[in-house]
Amino acid sequence: MKNCIVCNGRFHSQPLLSYENMPALAQNIPSEEEIASEKGIDFNVCQCSCCGLVQLDCDAVFYYKDVIRAGGGSSHMLDIRRRQYRDFIQKFNLTGKRFIEVGCGQGEFLQILNEFDVKAFGIENNAELVQKAVEKGLSVTRFFLGSQDDTIPSEKYDAFLSFNFLEHQPDPCGMLQGIYNCLTDAGVGIVTVPSFEYIIEHNSYYEFIRDHIAYYTEDTLRFLLEYTGFEVIELSRINRDTISAYVRKRQMLDLTELKNNFTRLNSSIQQFVHNIKSQGREVALWGASHQGFTILSTAQLGKDIAYIIDSAPFKQGKYSPATHVPIVSPDYFSEKKVDAIIIVAPGYSQEIYKTIRSRYGTDVVVAVLRSENLEILGENGI
Repeated sequence: MKNCIVCNGRFHSQPLLSYENMPALAQNIPSEEEIASEKGIDFNVCQCSCCGLVQLDCDAVFYYKDVIRAGGGSSHMLDIRRRQYRDFIQKFNLTGKRFIEVGCGQGEFLQILNEFDVKAFGIENNAELVQKAVEKGLSVTRFFLGSQDDTIPSEKYDAFLSFNFLEHQPDPCGMLQGIYNCLTDAGVGIVTVPSFEYIIEHNSYYEFIRDHIAYYTEDTLRFLLEYTGFEVIELSRINRDTISAYVRKRQMLDLTELKNNFTRLNSSIQQFVHNIKSQGREVALWGASHQGFTILSTAQLGKDIAYIIDSAPFKQGKYSPATHVPIVSPDYFSEKKVDAIIIVAPGYSQEIYKTIRSRYGTDVVVAVLRSENLEILGENGI
């Protein structure tokens, strides 16, 4: 493997560390009969040159879809989850909402979640663990959510949970995008992974193992979450060695007011131009800018504007894109006078207004484009 599992960037040319004869599997410990055929594995610890994620250059273990929690049922860990749930539910007003734990094992953490007034569900790939969870009375289904094309056959969820599962995944983006698609528009979640900062702080070289193919820092976890459509609300370190992230599904921008201004401003400009034209008079634009080009197109004024004035020589003698209005120098006014000029040059409006008054006189009607309206200027200008 030579490319990053998150952003597909190339690894740095030199690995950070190299390990030889390492356990090929942390689980499935060999018996006496198996040690003759059991072999170690070599791997390198690499870093993506683009997003910075530290990861191994080998394939994931064959059981990466299954959750294995050696200490998931300890009273200490269950207390951590209990406090985490309480804070999370209060912070996002999730009472009565639908939760899904992705990779729930035999439901150790779902049992704690059921202490709260929420609707708790889980998915797990390992059939044996699913059976154990169901026997506990938990709502757990056998399913692996590994890509954006995987869909849980159920209504949308309001919140998701993923506890120390992403570090095993060869396609963390696919998993998170699949989760994203299963959430309501306001969906939120908790994601935890082992902290690579902790490994660095304690020089814990012995923490590297093939089962964990990715080693996330707060920065690289944030990148992954944001890259896959989530807004990171809060990042913290819990239980000394674990990163915990509260996330929210990123929403599309609401551009209602921008759309309203599209109609409002175009109508204002059209009315101004048509009023001038209805009197048999001509209108020019000052400013061969992208703003001016857009206004000409959106207000459909290509045939109503005599020309565009611009001081930049490299623009003169050319035409506005799409609407094909000629672009001329300020001197052109003396050859073909117009009766009104619309200034469309944000940042230069005052300077242009003074130029118009000093060179063309006071008979020319001058209007300037504002953010949300067209303003007709008086003798004192702007």
